[in-house]
Amino acid sequence: MEYITLGHTGLKVSRITLGCMSYGVPARGRQPWSLDRDEAQPFFRQALDAGVNFFDTANVYSDGTSEEITGPTLLSMVPRDEVVIATKVNGRMHPGANGEGLSRKSIMSEIDNSLRRLGTDYVDLYQIHRWDYATPIEETLEALHDVVRAGKARYIGASSMHAWQFAQALYVADLHGWTRFVSMQNYYNLLYREEEREMLPLCADQGVGVIPWSPLARGRLTRAWATSTQRSESDDFGRTLYSDADKSVVDAVIHVAQNRGVAPAQVALAWVLSQSVVTSPIVGATKAHHLDDAVAALSLHLDDDEIAALEEHYLPHAVVGFQ
Repeated sequence: MEYITLGHTGLKVSRITLGCMSYGVPARGRQPWSLDRDEAQPFFRQALDAGVNFFDTANVYSDGTSEEITGPTLLSMVPRDEVVIATKVNGRMHPGANGEGLSRKSIMSEIDNSLRRLGTDYVDLYQIHRWDYATPIEETLEALHDVVRAGKARYIGASSMHAWQFAQALYVADLHGWTRFVSMQNYYNLLYREEEREMLPLCADQGVGVIPWSPLARGRLTRAWATSTQRSESDDFGRTLYSDADKSVVDAVIHVAQNRGVAPAQVALAWVLSQSVVTSPIVGATKAHHLDDAVAALSLHLDDDEIAALEEHYLPHAVVGFQ
């Protein structure tokens, strides 16, 4: 395993992050394909044995049960200080006017709820899951600063939003001397490269770590275009992200993989890892080979011709993944 600092911090994270959205009680969310505690446990063990120390979840995943599985499972295997645990806040967690969002009320309540579910006194990275248009960014940032000052989070991060919004948040934090976002978790892969226009250059300029979600395009980059899975058949959101125009990119991935004698997932992830601004792609795993392929991608170095072949069929996309 390779390790890298997260943005302009001293925090060292593995070059692969295990995404924990796949783990949760299926009946408690919109992921009927998620794995319960007993099914999930081997993947945490496999990740730790491979040297992965970075684990990402969110309060909203499977109605909080992802956190209930992630924290206790990890902490039954390793000391707390050996792992970097990240979670997120914003999504609806209970009925009522204040059941979602990034108000001070929501953040202060949800950090405590996340810590209780995770079974830990602090999270290493506390991220806003999306931009909250109903709450002033000043209120959100001051609340997050207070969470850090209280010792409940070591660092704060953000997830998918417009680059102008992220720039505003960084400026406001600097203006008031509040804790700054150190990471951006955005949607980025060979099928969706719109982040290269503004967000990724902004992160590079500001020293912000980039931890992309869905680097394998929800599995579309790992198999022939016409092949489906249990997840893809029930993934209404995923169907909004891609179109048949993306098939040529998938075909290119498969072609390079066949020439190399490796799985397409390794090629697609190796391309993401080759981007200098990327810190640690977030990889989901529901089969043992998913983590094997992710780790193997670290040793797969694509040449210029291969990268050109992977990139040449890309078509611009409408902005997706956030409002």
